[in-house]
Amino acid sequence: MAESKSTRNYKKNPTSYKKKLEYDKRRNKLAKQKKYRAKLNKANRKAGTYGNGDGLDMSHTASGRLVKKRASANRGSKTDRPGDRRARGKKK
Repeated sequence: MAESKSTRNYKKNPTSYKKKLEYDKRRNKLAKQKKYRAKLNKANRKAGTYGNGDGLDMSHTASGRLVKKRASANRGSKTDRPGDRRARGKKK
């Protein structure tokens, strides 16, 4: 499988990667982020997708609902978020 553009970038720029990891650590410690993660984990357990290896996650939609989505597609997904530039002009 080919490396993503961001993976290639971080391999070329280790200082950028270190900066990203520091940011991620700070963000993941926030109470708001912990609550967000806990909500998704709870929904995953309820849906039966938590830890069973089916490759599905729960994802927030623009309307706020939780839906099952492939984990690989859900990572970094921005098109289903309010205010995304790529979503402009699309009828919802």
